[in-house]
Amino acid sequence: MYVLLPCKKMARNSYDIPKTAITAAGLRKKIGLLQLVSKKDRFLFFLGTLFLGFTAVTLILFPKLLGQLVDTSMGINAQAKTGATVETVRKVAIGFVYLFAAQALFSFLRIMLYVKVTENLIFELRNKLYKAIIKKPMEFFHTRHTGDLLSSFSADIGQIQDAYTTNIAMFLRQLLTIVGGGIYIFIVSPKLALYMLATVPVVVIISLFFGKYIRKVSRAVQDITGQNNVVVEETLTGIQSVKAYSNEQFEINRYQESANHLRKESVYRGFLRGAFSSFIIICLFGSIVFLIFLGLGFVQRGEMKLGELIQFMLLTGFVGGGIGGMAEVFIQIQKTIGAVDRVMEIINEPGENLEETSQIYEWNQQIEFKQVQFAYPSRPENKVLDQIDFTLKKGNTIALVGNSGSGKSSIVNLLYRFYNAQHGNILVDGTNVQTIPLAQWRRGLALVPQDVMLFGGSIYDNIAYGNTQASYEQVMEAAKQANVHEFVSNFAQGYDTQVGERGVKLSGGQKQRVAIARAILANPQLLILDEATSALDSKNEQLVQQAIDLVIKNQTAIVIAHRLSTIKNADLILVLDKGIIVESGSHAQLYALNGQYTQLVDLQNLKEKSGEMV
Repeated sequence: MYVLLPCKKMARNSYDIPKTAITAAGLRKKIGLLQLVSKKDRFLFFLGTLFLGFTAVTLILFPKLLGQLVDTSMGINAQAKTGATVETVRKVAIGFVYLFAAQALFSFLRIMLYVKVTENLIFELRNKLYKAIIKKPMEFFHTRHTGDLLSSFSADIGQIQDAYTTNIAMFLRQLLTIVGGGIYIFIVSPKLALYMLATVPVVVIISLFFGKYIRKVSRAVQDITGQNNVVVEETLTGIQSVKAYSNEQFEINRYQESANHLRKESVYRGFLRGAFSSFIIICLFGSIVFLIFLGLGFVQRGEMKLGELIQFMLLTGFVGGGIGGMAEVFIQIQKTIGAVDRVMEIINEPGENLEETSQIYEWNQQIEFKQVQFAYPSRPENKVLDQIDFTLKKGNTIALVGNSGSGKSSIVNLLYRFYNAQHGNILVDGTNVQTIPLAQWRRGLALVPQDVMLFGGSIYDNIAYGNTQASYEQVMEAAKQANVHEFVSNFAQGYDTQVGERGVKLSGGQKQRVAIARAILANPQLLILDEATSALDSKNEQLVQQAIDLVIKNQTAIVIAHRLSTIKNADLILVLDKGIIVESGSHAQLYALNGQYTQLVDLQNLKEKSGEMV
């Protein structure tokens, strides 16, 4: 049954912007991400930056050539006082051809090099991030939202990719245009440049502040959009509860209220953007018209040429546009800084020491829990296991019994070394389990959980997951032992049948038997069954139990029992209550004690009889 919970915290979005200011040291640190790629690629990146500089130079040269063309055509060129000659115009035109060809070539080379370097970098970064996540301990996954981790692969990686292919190039090009264009403006007309400094920068600064407020409103709209999406996500995730309580209209009203809020904020944002556009048209273009008016006066008085005025106005437009565009580029760089920090935080956080190996750690005698105490790191004050002592001998089966929260699954977590005990030791043939190579140890364990997770793919693929090196014959043998072959034979595609996302196309009993086949194929030193039949109906339970009985017949096993009738033949039964072993022994011994185990057995027998009567 799905449960609808209020969303107290919005998921992190790709548009989150860190509050910290951008410093030169900070930028150097982030751009140091290039260290993830080879030296050859770093050289290509700097070579691409050089071509970017050439592109900025050609951009600044364009107004100069245009001014020369105008002056030549009007017969005021210094080399053609009596009138524009066809030869002079032809030379200027050829200059334009060379300029455009050079700009096209430099742009192509810059884009090609940046894309190559970026894709290599992103390839390495994705692999490092995935490798880092997959090697994190279980505690990491219990404290991180899956959505946040997926966002690191999509939004964060995408933001970094955009930064290295586009945003850094835009930043450098605008910076070069502002510096180079600003210097050239003073060369063309120092007097008009002073007027420009008195008008255009003021308008640009006002535009930056206005734009900053609009971006704040835009982020608020994005937040509301996220909340609107959460309503949809909650409804679809909990659709069973929605249908069960006939709350379709309630959910429709809830979504309409959220959508209406989004509509109002979006209209307000549109009003601000319209006002901002009007402001730009009136103020910025008004300033440009004012400069043109002054410049024409200079031309009439012979203080500058018309071509120089055209050069000046085009350069002013380039510089003004560069200054105005810097705000958005800085926001994108800030986003990239946040994305880099999040990704590198995951990569640099210590993971488990999992060496690549196909070897299994073999033990010959017993596993001992000695005075084991354990509390989960998120709840250190709450002991879930206290002074646990027991011995599992090779070839025996131990059953763990107790109410929910008694500590049964915690023992499994410690055996798998998902967590480490705070006190006491787990010994394997007298050797502390912490000293055994982790990958070798886990390869000797196999788990059949209550909630089986199947991967998207075929039934064959999911069985073979227990041992990816197994032969076809071994997979088939494991399937037959687990009673999988029985139902697979009825499928048209047999073992190639696709199970769907999380095995949705298979029934609960079928998924359990596939999981048992996977465990059999692993040929483990220790098999762990975590309430493997608790969620099944009587018919499927019987089929799964037959497979379990066959598997554990000559197998060392730990069984977390839901149906106590299935563990009567266990060599040792441990009864847990609030993290303490309160009773231990065989079925006959425990039932004779007339204690908790007896009460549990009698209560379950009563429920089963009541069910039969119904």
